[in-house]
Amino acid sequence: MSQTMELSVYLSGEIHTDWRDRIEEACEAAGLDIEFLAPVTDHASSDDCGVSILGDEDQAFWKDHKGAKVNAIRTRTMIDRADVVVVRFGEKYRQWNAAFDAGYAHALGTPIITLHDPELTHPLKEVDGAAMAVAETPEQVAQVLRYVLSGQLG
Repeated sequence: MSQTMELSVYLSGEIHTDWRDRIEEACEAAGLDIEFLAPVTDHASSDDCGVSILGDEDQAFWKDHKGAKVNAIRTRTMIDRADVVVVRFGEKYRQWNAAFDAGYAHALGTPIITLHDPELTHPLKEVDGAAMAVAETPEQVAQVLRYVLSGQLG
């Protein structure tokens, strides 16, 4: 008897490349039933959400504080809903928020898949130590998700 399973997957981390699209496209091509969740990936909107909604601030610290809190409502709600959290660490910027997301998901007991280039293995050793899988490409992430849902390789 075949069992149908669906997943909710939160895609955390780096927002400057197409890695999310590549995972979603590969999973769609494989016919996987996955709901993808993500932070706001428009950098300006993410930075300005707090002051745009709750009012201007004179100091950058308080502007960032408001934005971080409003974004945290979205992030925590989606990580709480997720069955799996994929955390992407890119080269161009330090994704401190992604490390925080990984820690939050780990504390909840939600499985984590990290995604990063081999050059980041040493600095991310603690985060990778909490991950159930460490991938180097979005396509590997999609293959892990396929295996989780179907039990099938490639």
